[in-house]
Amino acid sequence: MLSHTHDKTLAASPLFQSIGEADLHSMLSCLSARKREFGREEIIFPEGDPIVQIGLVLSGSVHIVKEDYWGRRTLMASIGPGECFGEAYACAAKTPFPFTAVAASPVSALFLDVNRVLTTCSSACPFHARLIRNLLSALAESNLRLARKIESTSPRTIREKLLSYFSSQARLARSSAFTIPFTRQQLAEYLSVDRSAMTVELYRLKEEGVISFDKRDFRLL
Repeated sequence: MLSHTHDKTLAASPLFQSIGEADLHSMLSCLSARKREFGREEIIFPEGDPIVQIGLVLSGSVHIVKEDYWGRRTLMASIGPGECFGEAYACAAKTPFPFTAVAASPVSALFLDVNRVLTTCSSACPFHARLIRNLLSALAESNLRLARKIESTSPRTIREKLLSYFSSQARLARSSAFTIPFTRQQLAEYLSVDRSAMTVELYRLKEEGVISFDKRDFRLL
């Protein structure tokens, strides 16, 4: 059973764009959708397992992370309410998931059977074709998110990585002021840098008048 807030999140999700709330619940039944709750740091999709469901965050946030043999973590993406995760690997049948999807906070998520999403149902649901088009858009957004990640981590120095990341966030926000979705530790993991060294560079940029910040709120000067 979905709460009113979760209904609003689904209605605003790009996956259900142009699909009215009145039709949403019948569609979810058709797709065998099920809701699950996760505690902070609980694993949602483990690394190495094939994925057969598309996850959609209703509340909280999900981190897509990669850990090496020694447990060092790289943060690949942060997924918030209304956004999908695992969709590319769910569509690529039997392909092992190369990351770990973990709850960054208490999470409510909806899971959709990918076979039902990709196959037109016997009841000829009039919005099914629209859903498939929306899924293609979600897959494209995943590729763009990965491209932004590569753009931010490609520079050699911590300073250049930070400036590249802040520049991309400013473009997304269409403003010199923006809020990032990461804590300091998470930002270090996302950029694949040492947190202490990154913090030193942040304050150096602040002292030089390049940026100003307060917790997660930043402004390019």
